[in-house]
Amino acid sequence: MIRIAVCDDEKYMCDAISSMASGFFGRKNMETAILQFSSGEELLECDKRIDILFLDIQMKDMDGMEAARRLRERRFKGFLIFITVLREMVFQSFEVQAYDYLVKPVEEGQFEKTMERLLVSMQSAKEANLLVQKGHESRIISLEDIVYCEIIDRKIYLHLASAEVVDFYDRIENLETRLDSRFFRCHRSYLINLRYLKTYKNKVAYMEGGKEIPVSRLRSKEFSNVILQYMKNM
Repeated sequence: MIRIAVCDDEKYMCDAISSMASGFFGRKNMETAILQFSSGEELLECDKRIDILFLDIQMKDMDGMEAARRLRERRFKGFLIFITVLREMVFQSFEVQAYDYLVKPVEEGQFEKTMERLLVSMQSAKEANLLVQKGHESRIISLEDIVYCEIIDRKIYLHLASAEVVDFYDRIENLETRLDSRFFRCHRSYLINLRYLKTYKNKVAYMEGGKEIPVSRLRSKEFSNVILQYMKNM
């Protein structure tokens, strides 16, 4: 499921964006959950995961740019799309890694073009995110949030830094091709994120959080070399 938030102090605009987003993903056979917020303060109180955020720049009290800065400081990793009447405000959007902007009044054709590009980015941004499909539910997971991946009986378990575990059916060989160089397959059943590696000795990788992961004899020499190379590039 794609989790979408729309934040605008004009209710009709929240409703319009929500309707267009629901229609777009519905035509792609992708389920959505959409939340609406009328202020930046209200948005910041939300503790739910957000994959795509439509955010009005000009709002009373806290504006959208300030709300975006605070979200990024909290490690918000979702796609951010600004809604604005002032094109010149968009130049500030680079500071908060905005994906795009929509100019009011938002036309459906303009919205569709932005969302088509966004969908491609969601599906292909393997250097930053992993799009996980579980039945009819889709979820975007930041690679840097994955501590290690484990396969048990044809099901993959992603162990996240938050202690959450996300599971889905796939082959670990397929998952390996979708990950980047920070991940190493140290065992036929494990892929680990080197960022979370605390130490390695006696063919055991000790991860942050206390997990001990076996390193196969065939991969132990390569693992040592990979660790050294990773540390040089940090």
